[in-house]
Amino acid sequence: MLQQVNGHSSGSDAQGRESLREDLQEFLGGEVPLHQLDDLTKVNPVTLETESAKGTSASVLRCLQARYTADTFYTNAGCTLVALNPFKPVPQLYSPELMREYHAAPQPQKLKPHIFTVGEQTYRNVRSLIEPVNQSIVVSGESGAGKTWTSRCLMKFYAVVAASPTSWESHKIAERIEQRILNSNPVMEAFGNACTLRNNNSSRFGKFIQLQLNRDHQMTGAAIQTYLLEKTRVACQDSTERNFHIFYQICKGASADERLQWHLPEGAAFSWLPNPERTLEEDCFEVTREAMLHLGIDAPTQNNIFQALAGLLHLGNIRFADSGDEAQPCRPMDDGAVRTSALLLRLPEDPLLETLRIRTIRAGRQQQVFRKPCSQAECDTRRDCLAKLVYARLFDWLVSVINSSVCADPASWTTFIGLLDVYGFESFPHNSLEQLCINYANEKLQQHFVAHYLRAQQEEYAVEGLEWSFVNYQDNQTCLDLIEGSPISICSLINEECRLNRPSSAAQLQTRIESALAGSPCLGHNKLSPEPSFIVLHYAGSVRYHTAGLVEKNKDPIPPELTRLLQQSQDPLLKVLFPADPEEKSQEEPSGQSRAPVLTVVSKFKASLEQLLQVLQATTPHYIRCIKPNSQGRAQALHREEVLNQLEACGLVETIHISAAGFPIRVSHRTFVERYASLRRLHPPPWALVDFAVSRLRISFGSLCPQRGTGQLEVVRALRPQKCRGQSTIGTSLSSAPEGSPHAEQATLRALLQDILHTLPALEAATPAAPAGATPAPVHCGRTKVFMTDATLELLERGRAQVLEQCARCIQAGWRRHRRREQERRRRAAVCIQAAIRSWLTRKHIQRLHAAATVIKRAWRRWGIRMAFLASKELDGVEEKHSSQAPRSPSSFPPPLAQTKLLRAVTHLWPLGLVLANAAVGVHGFPRKLVVFACLQLPVGSPSGYTVQAQTAQEQAGIMSIRALPQGSIKFHCRKSPLRYADICPEPLPNSATGFNQILLERHRLGHV
Repeated sequence: MLQQVNGHSSGSDAQGRESLREDLQEFLGGEVPLHQLDDLTKVNPVTLETESAKGTSASVLRCLQARYTADTFYTNAGCTLVALNPFKPVPQLYSPELMREYHAAPQPQKLKPHIFTVGEQTYRNVRSLIEPVNQSIVVSGESGAGKTWTSRCLMKFYAVVAASPTSWESHKIAERIEQRILNSNPVMEAFGNACTLRNNNSSRFGKFIQLQLNRDHQMTGAAIQTYLLEKTRVACQDSTERNFHIFYQICKGASADERLQWHLPEGAAFSWLPNPERTLEEDCFEVTREAMLHLGIDAPTQNNIFQALAGLLHLGNIRFADSGDEAQPCRPMDDGAVRTSALLLRLPEDPLLETLRIRTIRAGRQQQVFRKPCSQAECDTRRDCLAKLVYARLFDWLVSVINSSVCADPASWTTFIGLLDVYGFESFPHNSLEQLCINYANEKLQQHFVAHYLRAQQEEYAVEGLEWSFVNYQDNQTCLDLIEGSPISICSLINEECRLNRPSSAAQLQTRIESALAGSPCLGHNKLSPEPSFIVLHYAGSVRYHTAGLVEKNKDPIPPELTRLLQQSQDPLLKVLFPADPEEKSQEEPSGQSRAPVLTVVSKFKASLEQLLQVLQATTPHYIRCIKPNSQGRAQALHREEVLNQLEACGLVETIHISAAGFPIRVSHRTFVERYASLRRLHPPPWALVDFAVSRLRISFGSLCPQRGTGQLEVVRALRPQKCRGQSTIGTSLSSAPEGSPHAEQATLRALLQDILHTLPALEAATPAAPAGATPAPVHCGRTKVFMTDATLELLERGRAQVLEQCARCIQAGWRRHRRREQERRRRAAVCIQAAIRSWLTRKHIQRLHAAATVIKRAWRRWGIRMAFLASKELDGVEEKHSSQAPRSPSSFPPPLAQTKLLRAVTHLWPLGLVLANAAVGVHGFPRKLVVFACLQLPVGSPSGYTVQAQTAQEQAGIMSIRALPQGSIKFHCRKSPLRYADICPEPLPNSATGFNQILLERHRLGHV
């Protein structure tokens, strides 16, 4: 019973301890919110492990695993982006809409980590024109980690965001360039990628893609530079691997007619085409052909390319049988393969067979030619050399065609963004020269990363006087000295073996390497290995290289008779690849003292790699570390050991340590002052709040302090009297310092830096989103540079944007005021001009009216006088006769003189009265009757009205003769008066008469009197 109780008690204690451990692990590690941490530097390094390095690695590993489980494949690690291969299609993660979202975001770093964030950052750096303007992105990782896919997505991103011109013609040009750049991917992958043990689409060459941008930051072209194509894969493949993708594409995607033309029947077996039954996503022949068509490679040229590739497949089927006699050449085992290969390559059959079996040797001073039959191994080597030569020339020609299609004129582009997609670190059961060069390139890139970020950052902190706890990072300089060091290294020993005119021995090479480099800590030994080999301890792990065939691959000999044979081909493509040049010197090795140094594969690769590193050092580098979650390529499966080895190998743990504790932003004093000098426009905080500001903001002045023991408050108090007396150095200009006085310029920079940095507390306090207990943004002023974090940089940029906005508003207000004043001045000037013109026009108009009125008055007077004269001349005789015959009555006494003149005037103007009385228009009604009465001198009736009585012509008084009576109505045809109101008459009074009617009425009144 007691045992049961004790047993139950002990079991409960164990479960309780395990539960407590899990709770404590969850509390310290924070596994629940780990998938929400976008930056590995924010992971809590405190764990149950005793060593901090192991604790940090475990925390980082748990964070990556939590994010990978939540389908979040990108995570920041300081300045590096960690990309986990999802091993499944995620189309919504790379859609054009998401690309535009990252491009249009004001702060892309606030969004979730993505390769588009790195792409947008490089694009904005190019647009900001901050030196160095050119950018580069180094995509590294193991084979199968997703480097090729990452580079492809980055090219698509730049094609979308950097090809948005305004004009339609420029848009079509940019669209064509974009399509050609994107179409270069499937062509390069088809001819340069293959299926390996670790990756179905492994790049068997390195490439540096240079995306060229013009002054408007639009993509105008691209250039591709390749490194070390693995051409030995054409003739030598592992049993579990495959040849280049293009061979499988033509065998699976060719039509029936093309199969007949290229001699590729269904189910045909080829020695250089292992594992043809495997079907991959990359085996898409139509995509490759369409991409080649867009790049300017027409259908006939494509047919020549695929026919030559089919000829290489048939060339691999040629097998030789040993003749048994050294004086006799080897016999081909299958004459049909020789015939078909010669037919497809359009080579003469007999010279092809003779070149493969017989070696030509030149010896002596007279260069005598000797023909020596080759052994079976030598025949196979010459056959493989012929295939590798054709494929290498074809690959280089394709790269040149792509460059000529997408490369822009050097005068049309000013900046570039480089994408480096280089081979990942490789370690296979059998490693040769290709793996040595690939791992050597990865060592150089790792050193570039270490030199650029880890080592340079720590050394710079020490030089600038920043208190820093150094992190032990993995420096691979020792390994590089082993591979490329001087005077003795692995490369130098291999090149020396190539220069010696003796047969190479694998065991002898191993002995020389182990004896000459025995003191290197990166050289390992494996005495139990049955094959000659040596071990190199790389940064990513140890790799065993076999020395068999190493020297021959480094020589890469090309017999001159093979080149002359290919120059005899009638194929148009081979004529371009191997032009016949009569002046071309023989590539044969000269004898004696005139022997030139051999240009080996290692030498050429080392030279091209040094050139690449020079380009990278002249740009602003960005790093994307691709991680392979598992070696089986299964989705949602993360093997912790494999991932941890990759994290430690690529230096991500050290990167996280330095990024979490350091200052990633480093700006020189002059650049800092030139960019943020506008912050001095902001009102500094009151000096009563300086102590609070200093305590709120961790500003370390370093070498700016006059004494090392001077603290932050002492510096502020030392500056306070100058502020109070108005002797601040705010107005000091950098140009005011005399030339040749660095101390004066440095003093000016110090004063300006202090004045700018003292505005940071006000900026931080003015931030609405800053919580009350937030950690202040640290900044450090070194001897020559200002060190700060991303938060400080964001704060400074926000304040600078605020000042620029205020300045922009002031400029806009001044411009609007100036424009309003100019408009008012122009309006007043226009009014004055209009008034002057109107006055002048009015005067001219009045002058014309006066002239017209004068002419009218003259004509009217002349007509009146003429009419009066005619009337008086006609009626003179009639009046005299009437006056002599009429009886005199008492009432007919002579009237007064005034009445006589008036009566004579009425009598003289009587025709006008008749005209008015008979006119269709004019006077109507009662005035018309008065005119008739006055003209005809009819007797007047009662005062209430006028009546007309019928009288005879003898009794009528006033009219004695009429020369002509008007017939019908009379119409006046008058022109419209030029006067404005001439046609408008005032309203007459009801009982009033004007004009001639009034004269006639006066005449009647005088007659009655």
